[in-house]
Amino acid sequence: MRKLFLRGGLVAAAVAICGIAYLILTGPEMQAAPDIKVPMTAERIERGRYLFENVAHCTGCHSPRDWGKFSAPVNAGTVGSGVEFPAELGLPGRIVATNLTPDPETGLGNWTDGEKIRAIREGVSRDGRPLFPFMPYPSLSKLCDEDVEAIVAYMNTLKPVKNRLPQTKLDFPVSLMAKFAPKPVHGKVTSPSRSDRLAYGRYLVTIGDCAGCHTPKERGKDIEGKEYAGGMEFPIAGMLVRSANITPDEETGIGTWTEERFVSQFKGHAEKSFETAPKAVQANFTLMGWMDYSKMQEEDLRAIYTYLRTLKPVHNPVERHPPVAN
Repeated sequence: MRKLFLRGGLVAAAVAICGIAYLILTGPEMQAAPDIKVPMTAERIERGRYLFENVAHCTGCHSPRDWGKFSAPVNAGTVGSGVEFPAELGLPGRIVATNLTPDPETGLGNWTDGEKIRAIREGVSRDGRPLFPFMPYPSLSKLCDEDVEAIVAYMNTLKPVKNRLPQTKLDFPVSLMAKFAPKPVHGKVTSPSRSDRLAYGRYLVTIGDCAGCHTPKERGKDIEGKEYAGGMEFPIAGMLVRSANITPDEETGIGTWTEERFVSQFKGHAEKSFETAPKAVQANFTLMGWMDYSKMQEEDLRAIYTYLRTLKPVHNPVERHPPVAN
């Protein structure tokens, strides 16, 4: 009997070792970067700027921001130059948002357009490394071909900024599990018609990754049944904010909001600028880039409202600005 147990233990150990070796040695699921040179037309560049700055808000993660001011506006001259996320966010390791400017030494100056597209939509770096899905490529995989090319066209026009950053270094075992996040995007990806407000609103909410901040998480995973219900905590610069409930719940969400109120919530920040933004304090602290979002097209905001109204109402009271930061 002892020999039987010993043999079983050895088999179990061998299986475990093989499993660990597989996780260590395997790479992300990936395909070759598309062989493409994005046409640099004025219309395409402007569409890319709008998506990069105002919809997907790539600036929010890939640019140094002034956390001492309301809405943490981007520091002048640093758009897309990359940043290391503060440790107080409690992320699983050292997480760095890449320098996206065309600087050849510290940015993407030597990347092809196809490599940029693959990184944005599929989560694979130029050298084949999987990107940590804090970069919302599972959502950005839904970017239609024209829009992802537009974003790359705009990125190609950014002022090169020399900003050398360390590579992301994930803690174990997240470093192993992150390899399974990237997924290739196959075939042509099209956008819904803008005349279909519901479908286009869903598209904008998806590529804007609204769920990424407005869905509470537990151990890094979305809490089932609380999609878009808010409550996710963001402690930065000694302050703390919790994301809002944006489901149509009438008591704790936006269920009583009219379309006009929703639009004005965004447009009401249009007069603010980096110079005029008020000081950030616990009572107004937010990660929402309101000054960038205020420049969203009104038609797009109305489409987003249309889609959010179709979500399942979730009763989830959120104290967005607790009196004392944790």
